[in-house]
Amino acid sequence: MRRLRLFLFVFLGTCASVHAQYDAAFNHYWALQSFYNPAASGLKGQIDVQGGYAMQMLGYEHAPATMIITADLPLWFLGPAHGVGAGFVNDKIGLFTHKKFYIQYAYHQKLWGGRLSAGVRAALLAESFDGSGVDVEETGDQAFPTAEANGTAFDLDAGIRYDGRRWYAGFSVMHTLAPMVSLGDTKVNEYEVPQVFYLTGGYNIPFRNPLFSMQTSAIVRTDLTAWRGDITARLHYHGPKGKFYAGVGYSPTISASVFIGGDLHGIQLGYCYEIYTGGVGALQGTHEISLGYTTNLDLFKKGKNKHQSVRIL
Repeated sequence: MRRLRLFLFVFLGTCASVHAQYDAAFNHYWALQSFYNPAASGLKGQIDVQGGYAMQMLGYEHAPATMIITADLPLWFLGPAHGVGAGFVNDKIGLFTHKKFYIQYAYHQKLWGGRLSAGVRAALLAESFDGSGVDVEETGDQAFPTAEANGTAFDLDAGIRYDGRRWYAGFSVMHTLAPMVSLGDTKVNEYEVPQVFYLTGGYNIPFRNPLFSMQTSAIVRTDLTAWRGDITARLHYHGPKGKFYAGVGYSPTISASVFIGGDLHGIQLGYCYEIYTGGVGALQGTHEISLGYTTNLDLFKKGKNKHQSVRIL
């Protein structure tokens, strides 16, 4: 194994309790469903733009920082059965920066009173390593670049999903090609991006008072070497002037989280603080912000648009 590759996995190994795989783990995964499963593209029947930013393990040098922007919508000129989306991820961990650019497509079919969806995503991975930040005893060692080294690779993701009246469940695979990324002009420093498998699900629990509901969700992610699971429960208030929520989340052996947020005129804003339970310290947790915007498809119509969401959660 090349020494740079070894250095990469040693560093990522120290963050395994946070990431559990190659891809970033967002606490607002339930708001970024089209990212974790391309089959969710266009499910809302609306233009849906979501973004997130996470600052992890505050107080530590070279702590991870991750940004994501996603957008999806149905292809209204072909019908609500077709959905498309696009997105961008920037994940920085120490001297490494991982970027992902992607486009995706989903097909939705009514089945058994719900909706079965399948989606595929084409992605470009862009990796970089800042060699100027490496302090080594031997100079001129090709295993450790002294300047910025970059590499790209083509990738594919795929997923399926079923939405019922009050629940949903999905399965997806990222990095199905397990692409090999070479950093720099030679193959001295290269590594394989592992496949990552995701199971997602959720259930909407109504109350007798129609202004309140409990929305639960869960996700399990693994690269068959490490894994992370999250379960989240959020109490929602659906008022006449806005929607608000507060909730908690738990990731076994990793962390506990608290959530607060709301929706005003189609703009969703949420905040999460994640406290690690592995001895990192309550004040060295993760701050995460989620921002979204949803609007009806009225590009070619006048008057009230009659598109409705097919997704309950």
